[in-house]
Amino acid sequence: MNYIEIFERLWEHSENEIVEFKKAESNFDIDELGRYFSALSNEANLRECENAWIVFGVWDKDHKVVGTNFKNGEVALNKLKQDMSQHTTDNLIFREIVPVEIEGKRILLFKVPASPRNIVMCWKGIAYGRDGESLKPLNQAKRDAIRQQPPLPDWSAQLVPNATINDLDELAVATARVMFKKVHASNIPSAEVDSWSVEDFLAHSMMMRDGKLTRAAILLLGKPLSIQKIHPAVAQITWTWQDDEDIVLDYEHFTIPFILTVDKVLSKIRNKTMRELPGGTLFPDTMKQYDEYTIREALHNAIAHQDYSLQQRIVFVEGPDTLYYGNGGSFIPGTIENALEHKGPQFHYRNECLCRGMVNFNMIDTVGRGIKKIYTEQRNRFFPMPDYDIDNEKRTVGVTIYGKMIDDKYTSLLKREATLTLKECLWLDAVQKHRPITKEAVKHLRGKGLIEGRSPNFTISLSVAKMTHQIGNYTKEKGLVENSIKKLVLQLAYNAGKEGFKRRDVYDGLQHVFPSSNSYDEINRKIGRLLVKMSNEGLLIKSESGKLWQITYKGKQEFQD
Repeated sequence: MNYIEIFERLWEHSENEIVEFKKAESNFDIDELGRYFSALSNEANLRECENAWIVFGVWDKDHKVVGTNFKNGEVALNKLKQDMSQHTTDNLIFREIVPVEIEGKRILLFKVPASPRNIVMCWKGIAYGRDGESLKPLNQAKRDAIRQQPPLPDWSAQLVPNATINDLDELAVATARVMFKKVHASNIPSAEVDSWSVEDFLAHSMMMRDGKLTRAAILLLGKPLSIQKIHPAVAQITWTWQDDEDIVLDYEHFTIPFILTVDKVLSKIRNKTMRELPGGTLFPDTMKQYDEYTIREALHNAIAHQDYSLQQRIVFVEGPDTLYYGNGGSFIPGTIENALEHKGPQFHYRNECLCRGMVNFNMIDTVGRGIKKIYTEQRNRFFPMPDYDIDNEKRTVGVTIYGKMIDDKYTSLLKREATLTLKECLWLDAVQKHRPITKEAVKHLRGKGLIEGRSPNFTISLSVAKMTHQIGNYTKEKGLVENSIKKLVLQLAYNAGKEGFKRRDVYDGLQHVFPSSNSYDEINRKIGRLLVKMSNEGLLIKSESGKLWQITYKGKQEFQD
C-alpha cells in the first residue's frame, strides 16, 4: 500500500485516538505537535497498533483538503525530527514524515510509532493521551496499563519437545563445560562440574528444563541438522568480503552450534597488522587493525539479541577498513546514548534464556558493559566510534566498526585531550563524520572551543587544528576558495592541450581540494558549475563533440600570468 492509499483510508474515517487531522496550512506550534506525538504514541501502544498518524493539510470539520506549507523540503523535515527527538522519551520520533499530493495540494503524513512495551512516551517530561478528540495528560490508569504490560514470551526459552541429547554436538557441549567452569570458578569447584552428567550440566547452565532442551540449547550447542527442530527459525551467519566498491569478493554461510561457529567466522577476517599508527610516531608500535574483544563482542551481541522469530540471518560484512554486523529485531535500549549512559544491566532481554546460556559459557556478560567497552576500546585506539544503524521500522540493528582513522584532527584531539568523556568523543565523532548533533552537544562543544561553523556543517575548530598541527587538514575540510580551484583547472587544461579533458579528469585530479563532507555527486555538480562559469568567462571551450573541454587563448594567458 502506498502513502496516497494510506491517506485515503485514514480520510474515510473521522479522527480517533490514533488518527489526528490538522489544517496547519502554513505553520504549527512544535510543542503542540510534540504533545500529539506523545498522546498518539501512547494510545497506539495501548491498542497494540504498530503506528498512529498525524495528518497536516486537511480540515476535519468540513472534511476538506486545504494543503500545507509546513516545513517544506526534506532538510526542514529532517531538522524537525532531530529537534523534536531531544524532548521525547528515549529520543524516539516519527518513523517517517511523508509529503503526498492530494487534489493538487501538499499533504504531510506523520507516522507515529507506538511507544515501546512498558514505556510511557513523554514530551518534555509529560505523558499525554487522548480522551475522545481531546488532548490531555495521560491518566494514571493508562500509565499503569503501559508500565505493567507483561513481557513478551522468551522465544529462546521455549522447549523443543522432539529434541534429545543426541541432537547436540559433543565438542560444543565439552567446550561449554570448560567455559562454565571458568565462569563459575569462584563458587563451584571444577571437580563438581566434571561429576555432572550431560543432563545435569545442561540443567545447571539453563539449557535444559524439565528434562527437555530449550531452543537456546539448539542454537548454542546443536548439531547443524538439529536446526530442523526449531524450524522455521533461521540460525545462520553469513560472512561476506567486499572491496571498496561493495563488490563481493568471497562469502560463506555458517550455522550452529554457535559456541563453535564464532571462531570459524572470525577466522575469516583479514585483521591486518598496522605499523603506521594513528597520529604517527618515528618508531611506532604495531597493533592489529581491529581489537579482538570488539570484533568478538559485536558478533556475540548479534547472536544474543537477534529476533529469531523474524526468520532473518545474521550478516557480517568485511570491507577494506570496516566490519559491519547486522541482525533482526528492535534495539531494546532505544538509542545508543541510552545504552552508554545506562548503569548496570538492562532490565530485560529479548532472549533471556539464550543470554544466560551465553553468560554461563563466557560468551557475553549481562552487566551492561559490552557496548561501553567497545566504544572505549575504539577511543583508546584513537579510531572513530562505532556506528549503530537502528531501524525500528524494518526491525533491524546494524553496527559498523572502523579499522582506520577518518580525520587527523579528531585523532590528534583524542591523543591530546585524555580527559574527554565518552559522550564528548561520541559528539566529536559525529562532527568528523559530518552528521547532525543535538543542540545540547553544540552548546557543550562550542563552550569548550572544540567545534566551529554553522549548523549542520560543523568542523573541529581551527584553534584545535592549530594546537594539533593539522592546519592542512583544516583547510581541506573548509575547501579551497574558487579562484584557487580555477587555477588548478587551468593547469589541468593547459597540460591536456588540444586533446582536451573530461569532467571526470577534473574530479580524479582535484577531488581532494573540496571539503571532505561533500559527496561524489556534490563535487561533480560543483565542478560542472565551475566549468560552465569558466566557459562563460572565455577561459574554456567545449570541443566539437561536446564531450571534452579545451583551454582557450585567454585561458592560456591567465594561466601563464
